Amino acid sequence: MTELPLSDLRVVEMGQLLAGPFCGQLLGDFGAEVVKFEPPGTGDPMRDWGREKPHGKSLWWPILARNKKSVTLNLRTEEGQRLARRIIAEADVLVENFRPGTLERWGLDPETLWADNPGLVVTRVTGYGQSGPYAPRAGFGSIGEAMGGIRYVTGDPDRPPSRAGISLGDELAGTFAALGTLVALHARSRTGRGQVVDSALYEAVLAMMESLLPEWELAGYQRERTGSVLPNVAPSNVYPTKDGPVLIAANRDTIWTRLAEVMGRPELAADERYATHGARGANAEELDELIAEWTAGQESAPLLETLHANGIPAGLTYRAKDMLDDPHFRAREAIIRLAHPEFGDFPMQNVVPKLSNTPGTVRSLGPELGEHNDEIYRGLLGLTPEEIEALTASGTI
Repeated sequence: MTELPLSDLRVVEMGQLLAGPFCGQLLGDFGAEVVKFEPPGTGDPMRDWGREKPHGKSLWWPILARNKKSVTLNLRTEEGQRLARRIIAEADVLVENFRPGTLERWGLDPETLWADNPGLVVTRVTGYGQSGPYAPRAGFGSIGEAMGGIRYVTGDPDRPPSRAGISLGDELAGTFAALGTLVALHARSRTGRGQVVDSALYEAVLAMMESLLPEWELAGYQRERTGSVLPNVAPSNVYPTKDGPVLIAANRDTIWTRLAEVMGRPELAADERYATHGARGANAEELDELIAEWTAGQESAPLLETLHANGIPAGLTYRAKDMLDDPHFRAREAIIRLAHPEFGDFPMQNVVPKLSNTPGTVRSLGPELGEHNDEIYRGLLGLTPEEIEALTASGTI
């Protein structure tokens, strides 16, 4: 097996719920040893999250905590904080997503940690960042999505703002945190020094908002909710067929020309109402009506075959069952399966992105609470069985 690209890194994950742990998941996918601290007795609340819980267990936890080692540790006690410092002193990265000031109250602030470990990268994921007037506020992904702008433009124009059906803000913040961590590690290779990576939920969402800001300030245009389309981008929509809707995206000039030919209406490509990107955007509604009249009389499968054969982007809206049945997902191993002690064959998304020489892997599902206590406390710190027993009895671990 090829050595994993981050296998020389040890990451201590001190966060809970989603944003910080998603960063840890991404780093673990590419080989980092991720040592996750969890409160004794209860563990991370994510162990109980998710609507469906066969056998009384979360279906989310095995994915979010994959490739991680679980160590129980009470960070609210002085003894727990001392143990944390000893483990962090042997790490390359600390990932945490507590409210700003929490590490400082525990005596685990970056400056203190750097005294033991100057090269430590401290990755901090919060709602509003480590500075600014809102920094002390509690922040969840939903609030970051609203403040960052994506909630306002999501949904149908005649309804209140909607949300994506996933925790988008948390996962974006975790993704940018992982990116920042790798950049900081690269900088450390030249300087020998660690630094703080400050990933704020609202800023991670803001980073995805394209030209929203200059549209308002320079052009006086306020983006609004537009349902299934983007303003002035046409044709790109969902169209009816005899057996269900299909998506067609032919907004580029050359692709629109090909679609007009496939429709048997090549003259539409030269029609001044549709000939250019701007003209199609201005006449998007009537153009969508023309395409819908054409697609409505056809079956989806042969229609998609024709569109694909002519180089026109098109497809279906996939659900989980569609992904599990799809030959392209299978060919690229986009979904993998690992054995779970209660669930049996456990399907989940594979590592993204794919690397040609040193790809990431999913080596284990989310661990049991405290599963790796012995490995870390005895193997890494050299504690005796008697010391571990005393720490357990005191509720420290």
